[in-house]
Amino acid sequence: LLLLCREPSDRACPPGLLALLTPWLALTAHLSLSSQAGARGRTLILLDVNTKSPVRVTSENFLSLQLDPSIIHDGWLDFLSSRRLVTLARGLAPAFLRFAGKRSDFLQFRNVRNPAKSRGGPGPDYYLKNYEDDIVRSDIALDKQKGCKIAQHPDIMLELQREKAAQMHLVLLKEQFSNTYSNLTLTARSLDKLYNFADCSGLHLIFALNALRRNPDNSWNSSNALSLLKYSASKKYNISWELGNEPSNYRTLTGRTVSGSQLGKDYVQLKRLLQLIRTYTRASLYGPNIGRPRKNVIALLEGFMKAAGRTVDAVVNTYTPGKRIWLEGIGATSAGGMNNLSDSYAAGFLWLNTLGMLANQGIDVVIRHSFFDHGHNHLVDQNFNPLPDYWLSLLYKRLVGPKVLAVHVAGLQRKPRPGRVIRDKLRIYAHCTSYHNHNYVRGSITLYIINLHRSRKKIKLVGTLRDKIVHQYLLQPYGKDGLHSRSVQLNGELLAVTDDGALPELKLRPLRAGRTLVIPPLTMSFYVVKNVNALACRYR
Repeated sequence: LLLLCREPSDRACPPGLLALLTPWLALTAHLSLSSQAGARGRTLILLDVNTKSPVRVTSENFLSLQLDPSIIHDGWLDFLSSRRLVTLARGLAPAFLRFAGKRSDFLQFRNVRNPAKSRGGPGPDYYLKNYEDDIVRSDIALDKQKGCKIAQHPDIMLELQREKAAQMHLVLLKEQFSNTYSNLTLTARSLDKLYNFADCSGLHLIFALNALRRNPDNSWNSSNALSLLKYSASKKYNISWELGNEPSNYRTLTGRTVSGSQLGKDYVQLKRLLQLIRTYTRASLYGPNIGRPRKNVIALLEGFMKAAGRTVDAVVNTYTPGKRIWLEGIGATSAGGMNNLSDSYAAGFLWLNTLGMLANQGIDVVIRHSFFDHGHNHLVDQNFNPLPDYWLSLLYKRLVGPKVLAVHVAGLQRKPRPGRVIRDKLRIYAHCTSYHNHNYVRGSITLYIINLHRSRKKIKLVGTLRDKIVHQYLLQPYGKDGLHSRSVQLNGELLAVTDDGALPELKLRPLRAGRTLVIPPLTMSFYVVKNVNALACRYR
């Protein structure tokens, strides 16, 4: 697995990928401009799609999720059994759930059930550390469909947890800015909770093992990892594995360096361990996860590939042809995001454009950092409420399939100005509609469109798309905060989890056959073109 760019702001990314990950600059510049409707508002855009064959095919799990190990530190891991969190995660399945981050290499596994059970009396720590026993006695319920542990946590426990998390947030920020991280202990019970969340949500867990446990000769000390592997195998947990997080940054974190060839030997060692454990003989192994691919990082990667390229399941063509490329840690901005921006409607322009451009470039999987509880880039807040990027991701999962189609665009103006019709502020992508959506027959096509102009744009579907019924899913900010809103509306109706904790119906707006699509300014939208009978989309 080659994770090329950890954040869209990484200036050291290869130029091609940097171009893919910087549409935020267009939005920032756009928001500083005055309204410029003018003649451009009168442009009619003609749109067709090549329906004969896809230009790229991504993974079924293209949009995937990440959880940071910091949720052990601040206590939120204990609440992953929340019915509401599981419901929200299920909405984004199928997907990978990568449990990894900078604290992965400070994580120690202990095969104990609950080492802190007897500490203290009633109070925040008592209730938080013993919450599961309390839940079992009162609120725990079994999801009969899968036999999952799903909990309805008492409000007082959630209030106490939020207070604890707020205090720990300051500690985590201090660690982040000082680049010094304290050790974390993952108990057997905590691993059970993590796997229960992933399995009940329909997500496939990828666990990053600690790669900084080293022997005197700098080889990897696998004893703690072996203990974790044996425990998870005894529970028959279906997990894929990764070793370490950004080994290219180990010098900064600990003063210790690990060469590419040594890291390759460590991966070979891990692969042999997996093959010795019956449950994981065929388990996938991903890595290395690298960030900011500068000269020394490229050298590390080359050394790794020569030593261990064949042991991993997704790498680069130069060394192991046919392997896939993944990107992880993708969010609105780096360093945990920005309040009132990364968690707002405005952040969706970058997120949706990133998905569109990376799919067109043939990136197999994009892992969003983070599903829950990390800075302001998360999809769900600490009140278990979905943020705008969650609803955008949910629509993407429901409507967009893995087959990417070529888009053909032309513009008609009173005074033609070649090359100035679309510019960078109107972006159009096309895929076969998701096969998992049984509301649409195979052969349908999904368009998703970003309009960063301050004027509306009109699009006429032509060619194979002409005179077809279209279903519109238009996302706009909800409330007086405009682009900074943390709530969104779909076709004019506020999107919110229902009172009983279920996801709302995503109500479409049907457009009559042949109608011109009118794209409002500063919006994101999906359009399903029904019954195209596209050859590229008829079969998996």
